[in-house]
Amino acid sequence: MLCLLDGCRQQKDHAGKCVKYPTKIWDFLEAADKHKLDKAGFATPRGGDKGAYQNHVVRNNKVIIPYEHREGVDVNHFENGYVYRVFPDQYFSDRNMVKAEFIDGDVVVGTNAFVLYRTHDQFARFPPLAGWQPRYLMKDKKRVEERRGNGLSDHGHYVKRIAGHGRQKAINEGPPQGIFAPEYCHAESNFLSKCMLAWLTMRTIDSPYLANQGAWLDEVLTHEGILNREQFEERGLTRTGFTCCPLCLKKVKYRELHDQLAFEEEDALLNAAVQVVDATRSTIVNLFHVQPLTYSDMCHSAQNVAWGHAFCNTKLGQRHCYSVKELSDAGVKVGIIRNEQFESFAWAAESLEMLRSPLGAVWIKIASDLEVDEI
Repeated sequence: MLCLLDGCRQQKDHAGKCVKYPTKIWDFLEAADKHKLDKAGFATPRGGDKGAYQNHVVRNNKVIIPYEHREGVDVNHFENGYVYRVFPDQYFSDRNMVKAEFIDGDVVVGTNAFVLYRTHDQFARFPPLAGWQPRYLMKDKKRVEERRGNGLSDHGHYVKRIAGHGRQKAINEGPPQGIFAPEYCHAESNFLSKCMLAWLTMRTIDSPYLANQGAWLDEVLTHEGILNREQFEERGLTRTGFTCCPLCLKKVKYRELHDQLAFEEEDALLNAAVQVVDATRSTIVNLFHVQPLTYSDMCHSAQNVAWGHAFCNTKLGQRHCYSVKELSDAGVKVGIIRNEQFESFAWAAESLEMLRSPLGAVWIKIASDLEVDEI
């Protein structure tokens, strides 16, 4: 039984202080599994440094909201603040000329926004205004050169993440400004997501764990209304009780959580170039979001995370991973006409972006129709 005093999730009659997010709950996991859980709890955008993002930090940090994505974003989600990223050509109409929307607008460079320079050409065409400074951090009214953290405040107007070109050198000026906003979640949601992933880790094929080692995980997930084995099967998180990839529905082998990705393991890429050893650092199975991460919703949650194949993640892209049950319940059938007879073979999403057969075969829309003026 759980303590539950002031939200404590330690076991009843525990020693010491109450703890709301007890990481001891997965202490029985192997070191590599705990490391993978920790990694899943961090925000790690690909190529993050180019966008002035922080890499490999907790998901409830300050976030960066791209100016072009500001509409529909509920900034009240972000407990530790936010900042808008503005590109020079978004902010300036010409050299030293600021666009009208920024003169009396809510997005103010130096207050709740910064300009990001990514090329030498941008910096030459739209140089910083007089009085502007590169972004920097302050603590106790003093400028500091350290990583982001509690008690630090942002100052300045722009950041340089300029790539080298020809004889022009790369320039990196100004500290990282925050994390990728769609990867944000509260500490509560992050903890429960890691509990869910730990639970799924135990149920991979050839897992080294016994079911009773996860009794504490079961209690927490049950208390939060998350542990529902029937729903897990319907949603494709598990199959016959074993963890599976929500897209292809193949059962996940324990070794795939840690073995390096190899192209020859993917049927659709048999003609791909030979993988350079150590060049691809992804593991075969990684964090998978059933509903894609977006700027408008907080989607990193225990109800939305799973373990899935890296290739399946790539194929899915920014689409919802529809389960067989979701599509069959919707009742939209697709088929072919053979010998003047209609033969249905799959159910379809209303948007037609995904089809599934009764046994889980999946077809994904990879390109949209051209607009009339593009034809």
